[in-house]
Amino acid sequence: MNNISIKPISELLGMNFFIPSYQRGYRWTEQQVKDLLNDINEFSPKEIANSGEKTWYCLQPIVVKETDRDRNEWEVIDGQQRLTTTYLILYYLNQRYTEEGRTELFEVEYETREGSANYLKNELGKIEKDDSNIDYFHISIAYQTIKDWFKEKKVEKSFELKFNDSTKVIWYETSKNEISIDIFTRINSGKIPLTNAELIKALFLNSSNFENVDAEKLRLKQLEIASEWDRIEYALQDDSFWYFINKSENNLATRIEFIFNLMADKQSDDKYSTFYFFNEKFKTKLENEIIDNWQEIKKYFQTLEEWFNDRELYHKIGYLIATGTNIKNILNEKKEKSKTVFANWLNHEIQSKFRKVNFEEVEYNGGYIREILLLQNIQTMLNNENETNRFPFDRYKKEFWDVEHIHAIATEVKVNKENQADWLRNNFVETENHQDKDRNNQIEQTIQSGNTIDENEFDYIIDYVLGEEDNRLQNLCLLDRGTNRSYKNDSFKEKRKKIIEREIEGTFIPICTKNVFMKYYSSNVQDIEVWNENDKTSYFEKIQEVITEYLPQTELTENEQ
Repeated sequence: MNNISIKPISELLGMNFFIPSYQRGYRWTEQQVKDLLNDINEFSPKEIANSGEKTWYCLQPIVVKETDRDRNEWEVIDGQQRLTTTYLILYYLNQRYTEEGRTELFEVEYETREGSANYLKNELGKIEKDDSNIDYFHISIAYQTIKDWFKEKKVEKSFELKFNDSTKVIWYETSKNEISIDIFTRINSGKIPLTNAELIKALFLNSSNFENVDAEKLRLKQLEIASEWDRIEYALQDDSFWYFINKSENNLATRIEFIFNLMADKQSDDKYSTFYFFNEKFKTKLENEIIDNWQEIKKYFQTLEEWFNDRELYHKIGYLIATGTNIKNILNEKKEKSKTVFANWLNHEIQSKFRKVNFEEVEYNGGYIREILLLQNIQTMLNNENETNRFPFDRYKKEFWDVEHIHAIATEVKVNKENQADWLRNNFVETENHQDKDRNNQIEQTIQSGNTIDENEFDYIIDYVLGEEDNRLQNLCLLDRGTNRSYKNDSFKEKRKKIIEREIEGTFIPICTKNVFMKYYSSNVQDIEVWNENDKTSYFEKIQEVITEYLPQTELTENEQ
């Protein structure tokens, strides 16, 4: 079983560390050394409320394996650069005292450098730039950097207090049965990084963290937690669940870490701040600690799972998350609220997104368009109480859906000269808006002959075929980027054809987009191949009808009531 803890630097004193040959030698740059010194120097410990303790500066993990208990000897699997730099700082601070007053430090030995332990203990600093080998060269440069830094800052006394007592390291002790080189390879290849989730799991499953708990009872509880942990991770691996609770793709090595981040309300840039939060929860090493902390994690997950499995909550919460509402805010609102009160809050939160919206004025590339069209699709599915299908937030987020013109506008259309005849054949439908007989004949002759037209002249033909530019809501819909790019140059006629083809092939077409191209919203279908003003009006009215409960309501005057 792996063991994890947080050790003050002072607890490393007296240990013997062995750096195996599979690790690279010491290579920290002068800037890296200065950055560490500056970070620690600028750190100010603060009182932790109701704990009697202070905050601390934490170094990233050192992964070790015990090799000789009697000699307190440890093989360093990962983190030797940090460990060696820590030694160099301690060594410098120690040299300020007489030999009798110096502290016994820990020892570091590099397998690839015979005599390295003696060099670090007795020869360090005697040569400013020791070029006898590459490791000693970098170590001597780092040590000189430390000396110069302290000479400039003159903070030895205050720094020493912070370093010894307020600086800690994440101590990750692997099982003696594991093969060190395999662990090193997995960590450094990124396949099994030391994530917050892995570190937190060690807190729950490491028996040494619960010294006062009955061994058999603890073992059973740990087995239960391990099983439930796997179930939570498995559930979150379902993309339909994962993208429901995430605004966009969220690449985490293990997805359960998302729940930990929510609980910790992670705000710090420190990679391991979530682990620090949970480490503070494991102080007493009592039975209730492991039970209560795990129950809290389960409660978060069960809340998310309940939302996912409830069709109405799934759609409304999914919509809010997709349009920018922080899931943490939704979780906070859920606390202490009844289901009815929470449902009302969700409706109010959606309404708040449209308080300043005038539907007559929203246009392509303007604000609110995506929010309106997404809500229309979601509410359309939700309104059908007999339907079990759900809006696919995973596909919406992974496939990068665009706001697209239903009937193309001329400024979007680019037609290569060799494709002119095909474009006209696929897109020209003669209507009452096409009264120019000469232009109609020119188009017909081009289709029949395949002859090309001057590109500037063809731009006029495109304008004539497509008609007036319309960027209003009644000419817009949602579509996945792949489908969008395949038909951006096309009029309603050709787009309709391609939409049908792609749905037959298995492409998901949003329900309202499909309804548009099937003309289900049109009250008077005059021509199935043309998107006319009557179609636009019917579509616009339907959008408002579907989402009317979320729209700003005009307040009646006293005389109208």
